[in-house]
Amino acid sequence: MSRASQVDVAVTLPRNYLRPCLLLLLGEGTAHGYELMDQVAELGLSKVDPAGLYRCLRAMDEEGLVESRWEPSTVGPARRTYGLTDEGRDWLRGVSESLADLNRVLDLFQRRYGVLEDRDPSP
Repeated sequence: MSRASQVDVAVTLPRNYLRPCLLLLLGEGTAHGYELMDQVAELGLSKVDPAGLYRCLRAMDEEGLVESRWEPSTVGPARRTYGLTDEGRDWLRGVSESLADLNRVLDLFQRRYGVLEDRDPSP
């Protein structure tokens, strides 16, 4: 058994990672909440609470990052559809730059750790 498997270490995604994921998805095209639930899972957020997702969308709507409108449905009740605003696009650009900086820092860590592992002969 390796030393790494003996230690339980959890490093998680940034606290509000759902927000940039939703903005990214809405930048790709308008969607309703149910579609977004499936799509955020593809971005690594498999355990998103539906109520939390809708709270996040509502808060971003109130902040002007997204806009919503009711869209009639041919097979059921109308659904709220969300789209990205210009302000949301600006916010997404800023958070993307921050995540790129974080990615560079994490990559540096991983490269240095790789060198350490290559040098360390212990099992």
